[in-house]
Amino acid sequence: MSQDSSDRIVAGVRGWISSASPGARVPSNRALMAEYGAGPVTVQKAMQQLVRLGLVESRPGAGTFVRAVPIARTVDYGWQTAALGTAPAGLAGLSSTQRTVAPDAIGLHAGYPAVDLLPQRLVRQALVRAARSDAALTRSPAAGLPELQAWFAGELASAAPVGITPASARDALIISGSQSGLSSIFRAVVGVGQPLLIESPTYWGAMLAAAQAGVVLVPIPSGPHGPDPDDVERAFAQTGARAFYAQPTFANPTGAQWPVATGEAVLDTVRRHRAFLIEDDWAHDLGIDADPRPIAASDDDGHVVYLRSLTKSASPALRVAAVIVRGPARDRILADRAAESMYVSGVLQAAALDVVSQPAWRTHLRGFREHLRARRDLLLSSLAAHAPSAQVEGVPVGGLNLWVRLPEGTDVGQVVRECEVRGVIIAPGSEWFPAEPSGSYVRLNYANADPARFAEAAGVLGAVLEGT
Repeated sequence: MSQDSSDRIVAGVRGWISSASPGARVPSNRALMAEYGAGPVTVQKAMQQLVRLGLVESRPGAGTFVRAVPIARTVDYGWQTAALGTAPAGLAGLSSTQRTVAPDAIGLHAGYPAVDLLPQRLVRQALVRAARSDAALTRSPAAGLPELQAWFAGELASAAPVGITPASARDALIISGSQSGLSSIFRAVVGVGQPLLIESPTYWGAMLAAAQAGVVLVPIPSGPHGPDPDDVERAFAQTGARAFYAQPTFANPTGAQWPVATGEAVLDTVRRHRAFLIEDDWAHDLGIDADPRPIAASDDDGHVVYLRSLTKSASPALRVAAVIVRGPARDRILADRAAESMYVSGVLQAAALDVVSQPAWRTHLRGFREHLRARRDLLLSSLAAHAPSAQVEGVPVGGLNLWVRLPEGTDVGQVVRECEVRGVIIAPGSEWFPAEPSGSYVRLNYANADPARFAEAAGVLGAVLEGT
């Protein structure tokens, strides 16, 4: 019989179901064949379609029955409010950078590079090889694959000056992304209720991890050249803090890099106060006009806790990073990581090691640098031409973002909402301040959206700022 016959049976049975009771037995296939003059295959196709529509259910050995439609009811979750209590400060919800937006929107809010900037072939081939290896079936060591530990430690050691004992493979702990590392470091090194010095502005995820760990943030103003070392000295003296979280290399959101003298002064201060510098080198591979200069390379007495991630330069799917730390602090951080996640997937570790061990990895990084430079400069020129009142106070020497100051008194939230209505998604700068924002800022990512639409995006921002 034709497909039309099948549709005719479906329509007829649906009409019968509309007046039947839930659980009623549907006429047998033989009865339907006789009623509609159809063959067994046609009737079977009709019943299969009714099953897919969720109108009937087949019970082997018993027959086919009208499926009971669950009645929607209002569910009250109010009891959880009393059970959970007040939401912790800083844990209200996702960052604007984690939003998923419509395909036709211009997304300048993201925290990652576009897929076409990543080493796609390297990553895909590495994952296939890792899946075929023993790593796919065995448990990884708690501290990580020894070969990957050695790679991270060796990279940092290559930057060590003469006279400094370089980091060893044992000093490196493999973690599932730097975000999880921050939570462990804050818990193990700082402690609940204890002060933590932190740059302002700074990475919103660090503030989230600090809130989760229950530490108390002490903001230190940080500009295009990093913080004033004297401010850091005073904050340590006044608060008794034992740690300072910072991003000396291509900071998020500003893209700034500390001068060598600032890094040396801050490290001296940390040593005097017998404290820790938590150095987040998230953008190690994202240099544009400068190369990374890890402060940790100059430390061999355990004052720097160093974080290094691959997710921005290799792939967000390779959630692999490392903490390099010496002394008892290493063991405490490792114990915290083991309590939370036991170990990092061996498949991801093997794939990450495969990627960074290939000669093509260095080729990728060189090309990546040029792509970031071109995109950064194009967005800068687009803003200058179409949104001149949006000022970039410091051209980033690395990273993925422009830190843009809007005219004094601008309602940033309103600007963000109006831009979104016009199809441009930007991130409000307030998310990067541990205290009140020092101005009206937005962060624009130049590495994710289609650069051919930068002028269009800048035109939208300019029109919103002009009120047109």
